[in-house]
Amino acid sequence: MFDHHSRRRTLRRAALAGGAAALTAAVALAQPATAAAAAVSAAPAAETPIGLFGRSDPTYDGVLRQSIALLAQDAAGFEPGTPAVDWLLGQQCADGSFLSFRADPQEPCPDVTAADSNATALATQALAALGGHEEQVSAALGWLAGVQNADGGWSFNPGGPSDANSTAVVASAFSAAGQDPAEVRREGNSPFDALSALQLGCDAPEGERGAFAWQPDPESGELSANDAATVDAVLASAGSGLLVAPDATPAVAPTAEPCGAGDEGQDPEGTEETEQEETPAGQETGEAAATDGASGEEPQTPQTPQLASGAAGAARLTAALDDNGQYLAAPATGTEPGEGEDRLPDFGNTAKAVIALAALGDDAALAGPLGWLSEHHTEWPDHAQSPAALGLLVLAAHAGGASPTDFGGSNLVDALNALGPAPGDGSAAGGGDSADDDSGGGLGAVLWIIALGLLAGIGIGVLLSVRRARARETDAAFGPADGGEAGKAEETEERPASATERKAEDHDAKPADEKDGKDGKDTA
Repeated sequence: MFDHHSRRRTLRRAALAGGAAALTAAVALAQPATAAAAAVSAAPAAETPIGLFGRSDPTYDGVLRQSIALLAQDAAGFEPGTPAVDWLLGQQCADGSFLSFRADPQEPCPDVTAADSNATALATQALAALGGHEEQVSAALGWLAGVQNADGGWSFNPGGPSDANSTAVVASAFSAAGQDPAEVRREGNSPFDALSALQLGCDAPEGERGAFAWQPDPESGELSANDAATVDAVLASAGSGLLVAPDATPAVAPTAEPCGAGDEGQDPEGTEETEQEETPAGQETGEAAATDGASGEEPQTPQTPQLASGAAGAARLTAALDDNGQYLAAPATGTEPGEGEDRLPDFGNTAKAVIALAALGDDAALAGPLGWLSEHHTEWPDHAQSPAALGLLVLAAHAGGASPTDFGGSNLVDALNALGPAPGDGSAAGGGDSADDDSGGGLGAVLWIIALGLLAGIGIGVLLSVRRARARETDAAFGPADGGEAGKAEETEERPASATERKAEDHDAKPADEKDGKDGKDTA
């Protein structure tokens, strides 16, 4: 069951995954305070700003879609164009934060309540991945740490209660920048403490254990499973941002420990439970438990509590993917019992589920949703015009070890590049993965060197033969030339060879020519 708070957040997350119109509606209708703050900072753009990816109104998603597009280009081996990077840099406020969009970067940003923790976190991920922007990354992380809530989490805008999505996206930003989110604390609480408080445990219905809620119900305090929140929380618990290299992490099996009868509640850090008490599915008490790995390898290093929590969330995602035919479903819209049971696919969260499972190293679990995306991604409405949608598909393909240039017959990278500034000169040619491009580069250079060496060898041989022939003709016409010691320096180059010298030279001429030819062959 979804309360209205969860639904408004889910709509926002769906928009992040590529539906600009849905995002605008979510902010305008379900978040009046956020919409008012955004209106102060950014009026609808009359035309697409120079350097920005996409053609739609960027008021509510400009920084988000730009950051995802830059991450995707980097994952595909492309150097983003300078105008695209400069546009993102120009969106940063003086205090290090980012708004959803600044229509006029020359104008100072409004007060801190208008800043967007999600936009700031994703911009941080993109700038950290590109490198060379340490000052901007440090400023963004400093601002995020400054607006952290007392429970260790974050809200979409500063000052609100923590939610799982914002907390997870910010935690992922710290990880992407090389900092441990567990060390980012407010009043002793880390982001993982806030996430743990939002994870459904053994007192939840069996099919929801391990899932994360967006926020507790404001009246009852109950937690409702939310796939979007679970995806982001799993990725953060794995210590990763959206850019995940295939096979970059050790395998961690997303398995859930069965809950015993009467076991309820949880202690995220495992410090206050008795031996008989159970934590949420998959999370061990006390010392973190070792995992057997996704492929049955020898047990790995014991998991941290947050990694065990993420593995439990991944088990919930895997079960949901299996139930739906390898995709995550959009939230039901019906309010009556049984209404809205046939839910549409949520392409954006399915793509992020692939990335999250890849971050945990579970290749077996990600194969199904990755294959489903490859087969069905063209059914994602308007995805070809959405930088965020194409970017998430590129990042999912990259994380899962598939080719983003031939993903179910689509060249996702070319489609993405067409929506923004051209990549830089150092990018992979032809829109392909740089590692797969053998058409130029090293092999071509080697062939040219060999060819030049062959031509040089032939030329030297011909020159020596001509000079020897001319020397014989001169000697025959004028006879041996005699010269004193003073003329010896010139004899080698200018005088005809003596008869004795010609005899020795003639004796060596043929082997010398053969040697020259042989050297040419060896060079080739």
